[in-house]
Order: sequence, then C-alpha cells, then structure tokens
Amino acid sequence: MMKKNMWSRWILALAVVWPFMAAAHDRVREKENFDFDWKFILNADDRANAGMQVSEAGWQDVQLPHDWSISLNFDPKLSGSNGHLPGGIGWYRKTFRVDKKDKGRRIAVLFDGIYSRSDVYVNGQHLGFRPYGFCYQEYDLTPYLNYGAENVLAVRVNNPLEHDSVARWYTGAGIYRHAWLVKTAEVHVASYGTYVTTPVVTAERAEVRVRTSVANEAERTKTLSVRQQITDGEGRTVVQSGKQALQVAAGQTADTEHTLEIPRPQLWDTEHPYLYTLHTAVYDGRKLVDTYETVFGVRTCEFTSDRGFLLNGKPLKLKGFCLHQDDASLGTALPLRSMERKLEICKEYGVNAIRCSHNQPSPEFLDLCDRMGFVVIDEAFDKWKSGYYAQYFDAWWQEDLKNMLVRDRNHPSVVLWSIGNELQEAWDGSDTGCRRAAMLQDFVHEFEPSRQVCLAAQNRHNEKFSGVTDVVGYNYLEARMLSDHKKFPERRFLVTEELPYYCGAEGNIRSYDTNNPWNIIAENDFIAGGFLWTGTDYIGEAGWPSHGWPAGLFDICMVEKPRAAFHRAMWNDEPMVRIAVRDNALDIDHGRDLWQWPNMAAIWNFPRAYEGLVIEVNTTTNCERVALFHNGNEMGVRRTADYPNHTITWCLPYRRGTLVAKGINGTDTVAVHEIRTAGDAVRLKATADRGKLMADGQDLSYVQVELLDKDGTLVQHADRHVKASIEGEGRLVGFISSDLRRKTPFTSHEDKTYFGRAMAIVQSTRKAGTIRLRFDVEGWNDPVWVELTSEALPKDYVSDIPSFR
Repeated sequence: MMKKNMWSRWILALAVVWPFMAAAHDRVREKENFDFDWKFILNADDRANAGMQVSEAGWQDVQLPHDWSISLNFDPKLSGSNGHLPGGIGWYRKTFRVDKKDKGRRIAVLFDGIYSRSDVYVNGQHLGFRPYGFCYQEYDLTPYLNYGAENVLAVRVNNPLEHDSVARWYTGAGIYRHAWLVKTAEVHVASYGTYVTTPVVTAERAEVRVRTSVANEAERTKTLSVRQQITDGEGRTVVQSGKQALQVAAGQTADTEHTLEIPRPQLWDTEHPYLYTLHTAVYDGRKLVDTYETVFGVRTCEFTSDRGFLLNGKPLKLKGFCLHQDDASLGTALPLRSMERKLEICKEYGVNAIRCSHNQPSPEFLDLCDRMGFVVIDEAFDKWKSGYYAQYFDAWWQEDLKNMLVRDRNHPSVVLWSIGNELQEAWDGSDTGCRRAAMLQDFVHEFEPSRQVCLAAQNRHNEKFSGVTDVVGYNYLEARMLSDHKKFPERRFLVTEELPYYCGAEGNIRSYDTNNPWNIIAENDFIAGGFLWTGTDYIGEAGWPSHGWPAGLFDICMVEKPRAAFHRAMWNDEPMVRIAVRDNALDIDHGRDLWQWPNMAAIWNFPRAYEGLVIEVNTTTNCERVALFHNGNEMGVRRTADYPNHTITWCLPYRRGTLVAKGINGTDTVAVHEIRTAGDAVRLKATADRGKLMADGQDLSYVQVELLDKDGTLVQHADRHVKASIEGEGRLVGFISSDLRRKTPFTSHEDKTYFGRAMAIVQSTRKAGTIRLRFDVEGWNDPVWVELTSEALPKDYVSDIPSFR
C-alpha cells in the first residue's frame, strides 16, 4: 500500500504545500511505527514485569499486531464464544530509546486497540488502565522518559474467560492492533483533534466547517494562529484560509473554527469515493509548530421513513455484511492487507455496506472503506449492563462512546452511529432501557450531530424501546418490521441482522419460511437495507467440535460458498447462474438451526450407491430462464419467475459426468456454469493472490492450494493431508482449511484440505529477498513450490492509508 511521489507531482504541489513540507523537515510532528521488537509472556509475575530490570528469559519475540490466543490449543471446557481458546494474563515489554534532541517535545504512545483490561507502564510508572478492548488509548510518556538512554514500555493485558467475562464472539487477546510513537511540539493539534462537516452541499459549492482542538502543554499561555488548507485527490490546493488567532492557557485545550468553500465539489459515494485532504497548520508567532492532516469526503446522508437511505439525496439500498475482526490464522491481529483483501472480495461480490459488529473497527479499516466506497455502521457496544461490559458501563460508557465518535467522525464512509446490539434492556418491562437508550443517543447528538443514531434490537415485545433511536435496527424480525411500519409510519427502518436463507413469521421466528429475507428488503422502499449475519465465517460463538460460526456466505478463507449464489444474483446486474446440489449427507459444518441453509455444494461426486437415485439440483440465477444439460442431454428450460428466491429446482437421477446450466435472456445465452465428476487427485495447484510483497514486516500473501485430477477438475470428495513450510525472507503465519472443526491450532502449518482446498498465509520480514513456500501432500513424493518476492520499500515511500502516515 504505497505511492511514489514523482517529480511532476512534487513540482505541482511545491508552491501550495511548502509550509507543510517545511514542517516535515523541521520534525514538528512525527508518527513512528512502534510494532516491532516487543517481548511477550503469558501468565507472568505482575509484581515484576512493570519494572525496568526484568529477566526476559523465556519471553517470546513478537511483533504487533499480536493475538496470543490464536496460537493456543483448543479446550472443550472453555467457552465456545471464544472459539474454545484460552485467555489469561499476558505481559508485553518493549525497550526503546528517545534521542536527547527530542527533549522539549511531547512524546506519546498511541495504541489502536488492546484486548482487554489493559494497564500501561513506562519505566515502572503506571500510566493508566482501560477495560474496554476496542478503543484507542494514548498516554503521554514525556515526564517519565530517559533521554539518550533506555526506556521500557510494559503492558499488562487481562482477558479472563470466567462466566460473564468473555464477549460473545472471538476477540483475541493482546495488543491486537498497531502501536505508534507520536512526537509533537508542546503546542499541537490534539489526537483526532479536527472535526470536519459539510452542512451545505450543492452542485455549485460545498461549505466545509472545521473545528480544531489545539493542546498547549507548555508552562505558559500561548497566543497561536491556525490556518487551514484543502487539497483535492491530486494534491492541488482547492481553498486556503487565512490565519485565525487562538489563545490557549497552559495545560489546556482550546478550539478554533473555520468555514471554507469548495467550488463544484466532487461528491463521495460508493461508486466514486472521492476524497479531499484538510491540512491544518498551527503557528506560535511566525514559527510553524504543528501540521495535521485529515482526509474527508463531501457527501450528504440520511435515513428516511419512506425512501430508505439517501446518499447525496438519492436512494441507495444497503447490501450489507456484518463483519467481526478476525481472519483465519491471524486471529484478530490483522495487518492492513488482511482487511484490504476481505473488502476487495466483498466489493466484487456486490456488498456496498458494512456493519462493524459489535465494536468500532481499526482506523485503517475505515480508511479502506473511505477509499473503496463502502458505507459503514460504526457500532460502539454489544451489550450495556449485561455481559462483559456490565461492570464497566456506568464508569466508562461516556469515555468509550466519545472515543469512537472522536476518532471516526471525519470518515465519509461512516453514515450511522450504533449505540448497542441485542440489548438486555429491550426485554425490560420498565422504562429503564428506554431511558438508557435515550441517554446514549442524546450524548451522540450533542457530541456528533451530523449523523443519525440506531441500535440493533432482537425485541418482540417492547415497542417503546425500539422507537427511541433515530433509526430502528431489526435483527431477524422482518415480519414484525412490516407490522411496525403500519403502526409507526414515521419511523426509519433497517435490518441490522438478516438471516441468509430462512425467514421467520411474526410471533414465530423459527417458522423457517423459505422466502429469503432479502426479498422483503428489496420490495419495500422504506427499508434502508439489510446486513447479512454473517458475511463471512468467523471464530467463536461456536459449539464443539466447531470453533467458529460456519453460516457465512464466505468461509473463513474467504472462498465464496455455493449458498452465496442468491445474494450475488440479487446484488449485481451482470448475468450469472450457479449450480448447487442438495444432499444432507455432505460433510458440512451446519451451525445453528436458524442460520442454516439446506446442505448444498457445487459437487458432482457421490458414492456408487447414489447411481440412478434421483437427486435435487438447484440453479440460482438473475437471468430470465435456465437450460440444464446432463451429460449433454437437455433436461429442460425453465423460467426463473416460476420459482422462489430466483432458484430453479431440478430433480434428476445421479449419473457421473457433467452438469451445465445456461442462463438465458431473450434468445441469448448470457451466463454458463458447469460442474463435473472429478477423478482421482493427481496434483496440487498452489496460487498466490500476490507474488510481490513489501519488505515491511507486515505485508501478506494468501496462497490457496487445490487438489486437481488429471483434467484440472477440483477434487472435492477425497481430501488429503498437506504440510506447508517456508524458506527465505518470509514467515508462515499458518496453513488452514475452511473447516472450523479443526483439531490443531489455527496457526498450525499442516491441515487436511476441505472440499479440495486449503490456504497458507505468508508474511514478509523487514528484509528484501525471495520467499519459497513448500507444500508436501501425504502419500505423494514430489512437493509443490511457490516462489514469492519481497521488495524493499523505496526511499520516497509514502503510505496512501491515512492511519499509517
């Protein structure tokens, strides 16, 4: 993730950004990656680990992001919510030096996320405790540093798994997001200290209002001035303000406000996610003491009671996935490429909206959504006064909610604030829950009024509670929502969790109606959209022997399942047809009843006992008609409109060979899908999604392996054990199939293929060179090799992800 600053761009930008270039040269603000050279130990002595002199014998060398739970062994006695993986108490230590010439500057450490209940120390001095695991934490190190000598940063992380101490899904454990060392002058823009809104947006102009919080940590009052500049996507200046005076008392923070105007603005939307950059400069007299960049977009967004969601005044039906933060062998410790890959796959599939369930995501995730064109529900909490957060709610809810609002308020992708999910208060017959919901919503309205507020409720009784927030989020209650719309036509409706296949009747959520819930969303303009639970399989919320939730449209390796054909057909205009065969004997981890599909796979290999038996075949399509051919014989042409859920049902006797489905519009065949009987597996095909990585110690390549027969057909019926190993400048994070019922840890380097596939995750080191990945298949003599290249960062490297600048 980078861009090269070519000479032409430098020349173009020189005159307009000279003050900011000068600032970089004078080192007024530096953001140093703090991910490397950490030590870690699990269940260590609390009394010793915070101090300067600690024996680190037995400590592991680790880098951030780091999730210690993902590499541990499964234990059936532990909670399935955490994937049957241990938590515990872990300690991190990092020794670092601060140059003597940095004395007089403010030095802070910024953690993007620590799960959970963290205590941070520097040189034995306790800096603070934070129980919530999803918020950023910043601590001022300045008073306690040894300049020109060694310093020790120590972090205690406590993730207990006793009853009511664990979240409802796998959260990981540790410093699972990035860390940064931030150096500024004593006078500086506060972290996340700019607030950009666009209250007036027309084709001719956009009014941009900027509020900037400037901190003064000097020992005397400062009279300062602040100037704002907006550049477009090409780095050209659009508008620049004059300097505005600001007086800030010693040890205080003060705000200044600017109003600027962008002529003929380019609007941000999901198809054209155009971004501007605000450059803030702070002066002490004539001296430039700080610069700060804020990426933002110009757009309007509104949830309405009759037209659903409006983006820039136009209805946009939200085709959404609910997503947790985890990724196969990485657990929750996700480098940038992991998130980017997942969002690329979602975008291609037709997703335009993400619900961050049930917590604020990493900052770079929102940067990617801004740039790639997703709208986002940013969610603060799962529960309030029940579960893990109950003991902390009263003391911490304001601070944790504000943390999300401050950090994420400038992201154009964020269109809705969610204050909670499936809350116990919804079932309270008193008004306590309503008062609590109103309290949180009022806080959001006062602090960040540019967006509306919702909560996600699985509530069948308390109509008043459901109507507190600006937008009503329904989890699995589409039928109830239709009734509520008639009773409360002024309310704004959204399906915050949508079942992937079945639909529940009002008063009987487990009626297993095969009318897909998306049909209800698509047919009613007043419904803003829906968010599938869940877009992808994830770790946790599991029942043994499974260690995760297997009911996603994509598996944990991000391979699209045959069951995903319906939403692909509904969410895209490109003609498509897919074949899936139904058979309850298929070895599929079915998950919980309400979120299941009938067992199906795109496979045409069955036991000899099936020969001649009638078997059900489904063809899902967005075409007008489908013609099905079995071993070259036409089985008929059927109209899609005659079948529910755009899925035509065929019954035919099983005979080995081929099935071909042709999607037809008018008289033209516009889409084709074929499945065939595979022979014995004779070779392993290995394909890397990226052959070149950056030697930054973080970059990733995902290498998929497939069992193939002599004709190149995927062999899904005879899985084999595969072992992976690595040489050169790379690290094998793990080798994993998509079967969540695995017996070895997620970070194991060997596994059995599942429906013919498995995947290796490779991470670069910080040294350029060649990476050679080897796969050995049980019973085969010849290994398969994949060669990757890790390239050194160019000297003019600039990250194009704002969080990494």
